[in-house]
Order: sequence, then structure tokens, then C-alpha cells
Amino acid sequence: MITGILLALLAGSLVSLQTIFNSKVNERTGSWSTTTMVLFTGFIASFLISLMVEGKNTFSFQHMQPWYWLSGAIGVGVVFCLVQAMKLLGPTFAISIVLTSQLSFALLFDSMGWLGLEQIPFSWNQLLGVLVIIGGIVLFKFGGSQSAKSKKSPGKLQSDS
Repeated sequence: MITGILLALLAGSLVSLQTIFNSKVNERTGSWSTTTMVLFTGFIASFLISLMVEGKNTFSFQHMQPWYWLSGAIGVGVVFCLVQAMKLLGPTFAISIVLTSQLSFALLFDSMGWLGLEQIPFSWNQLLGVLVIIGGIVLFKFGGSQSAKSKKSPGKLQSDS
């Protein structure tokens, strides 16, 4: 269990890091060029690592559902949407929404047993947890103090009251 938690923490940090890198690449080129570059370099890296680790088993795809082949196409949507969200919302707000969406859909897929997942009974505590996270995001984004907001607004005169 500890290993799983550490890997999940590492994945979260890597997603955030990759998203920032992607937005920096996108500042120099277009969103589709960024998506192409990210997925191509990811393909090369994963292909080489899989050859080193798995050898010829890299190409063993037995008993795989045909729709799982869509995963790479879904990755195109992930990278493109993340790049656009970062541009429009900034890194922290975009990632917090992405992670909340990911958690919400994981809860839905688990509870329904969709896509070949083992069905895990839904509990109201799980939904409450997601709602608390959403509330935290709303507080994070919109709950700053009034004085901090007025300092950020250019062109407004500050009064000493």
C-alpha cells in the first residue's frame, strides 16, 4: 500500500510538472504542435523503456478489449485540454479542476463497474469527499481576502481606511 501511495504522489507531481512544461512549449508554438511533441516524445521514451524492461513482451497484446486501443487518442484530448486550461485558468486552478474531475469520474466508473472495472459500492462519504474538495477549490480561487483582491487590481486607487 505504501508503494502505491508513493507512486500516486509521484504521478501527481509529474502531471503538474508536465503540464507546466507543456504550457511553456505552447507559448512558443501552437496547441496541436505541443500535443504532437508531447505525445511523440512520450511514445519514444515509453517504447525504449518498455523494450529494456519487457523485451519482446512489449508487443504482447493478448486478451485486450478493442476499445482500449483508444487510449492514445484519449491522451491527445488530455494534453490538448490541459494546455488550453492552463492558458485560460493558470496552473493551480486548472490542475485542481482536472484532479477533481478525475476523482469524480473515477468514483462514477468504480460505482457503476464500467469499462471492465470491479464494481465498488457507492457511499455517500465518497460523494461528500468530492464535494469537500470542490468546496476547497472554490475557496482557493474565490475566497481570498478583500484587501488582497484590491491590491491585485491595477488601476484602482487604494484608500487607507
